[in-house]
Amino acid sequence: MSDRLPHEKGFHISWDQIHRDSRALAWRLDGHGPDDGAWRAIVAITRGGMAPAMIIARELDVRVIDTISVKSYNHQEQMDAKVLKAPDPEIVGDGTGILVIDDLVDSGKTLELVRELYPNAHFATVYAKPKGRPLVDTFITEVSQDTWIFFPWDMALQYVEPYRGKD
Repeated sequence: MSDRLPHEKGFHISWDQIHRDSRALAWRLDGHGPDDGAWRAIVAITRGGMAPAMIIARELDVRVIDTISVKSYNHQEQMDAKVLKAPDPEIVGDGTGILVIDDLVDSGKTLELVRELYPNAHFATVYAKPKGRPLVDTFITEVSQDTWIFFPWDMALQYVEPYRGKD
């Protein structure tokens, strides 16, 4: 048994890495939209989905972008997901032709809520954990459920103790 806290099994993502992985996700999604391979719009799940959505929109030349704000965390504690702001219903409809983007699917609570609202949307995340993976249509990298992903927008540069040992 370990005396490390769950978030100490960390996977640190740099700005370069999120950019590369988001571009890889765009390439995987390219040509798979329902309109001759194109997507009608992108809905970014705020806040984490905004950076990947921006990169994917650029790569796939999608000009219509909206957001859905869902709160499912309070710092590093999960809570029941709730919608704080929904996208324009005229654009999104039931989700047909819509690409929903988030940085990560963890427990799946956020995507479960958004999938109920937009059942015909295509859900894509850059990273996926096993519990939430069944709710994602496309992703790039899977990490273990007990890994905490440190995104660059949450970090500052500082020294960190090694994972094992101090030598």
